[in-house]
Amino acid sequence: MTEYEHILVKRDGDTVTITMNRAARRNSLSADHLAELLAAFHEAGTSDATGIVLAGAGPVFSAGHDFGDVAARDLMGVRELLTLCTDLMKTMQSVPQVVIARVHGLATAAGCQLVASCDLAIAAESAGFALPGGKGGWFCHTPAVPVARSIGRKRLMELALTGDVIDAPTALDWGLVNRVVPDDQLDDAVAELLGRATRGSRASKTMGKVTLYAQLDRPEADAYAIALEVMASASQLPGAREGMAAFLEKRKPSWPD
Repeated sequence: MTEYEHILVKRDGDTVTITMNRAARRNSLSADHLAELLAAFHEAGTSDATGIVLAGAGPVFSAGHDFGDVAARDLMGVRELLTLCTDLMKTMQSVPQVVIARVHGLATAAGCQLVASCDLAIAAESAGFALPGGKGGWFCHTPAVPVARSIGRKRLMELALTGDVIDAPTALDWGLVNRVVPDDQLDDAVAELLGRATRGSRASKTMGKVTLYAQLDRPEADAYAIALEVMASASQLPGAREGMAAFLEKRKPSWPD
């Protein structure tokens, strides 16, 4: 894997782990850090890995945008920074692999955006989540986009307008994360959920992930129109044929991909 300055990338079997490694800056997201994350996701996305874990080194997951970087930019510069961040979020959802967030400590602002943009998320009991711009001077406009699609309108309004931290159990109740576990069980819980989420035909899973994101938040008729055509096409994939044959023949499938 490529060597980076602000992140660590490790391949273990079918899983690539991308770890934000700016602990001294609370894994804040400078332009350089975002660019490295984007490059790492592109690299992992074109590999034969089946899963990607996004983690953070040090005491927190990510404190969001690096204000030192933001404050030094003019309007065009900040727009470029936010575009880079948005490209990262979109890439995390467009890569064929299952992407899971491993969250400990705080995930605030764009750090919370990272969690909401992952396909799945496991939080340690120590985790906390916030969109703190609501009680400051720079509102969390872009972080609120994926968070809204995870937790719903009223909960988003509370999170965004108060700026307060919610704890891990609340994040679970609101739908921002899939599981909450003791800190010392975080790695095992991430591996267990990722293992279940990466079973089966890879081609089928890739098409499924893309289609899920394509139909989310569309009117029901449009969502059905998309899903119907993709599901009909997917029925002809080798993996689909093998899965159906194995079911009918009452045997374990042998996936071709």
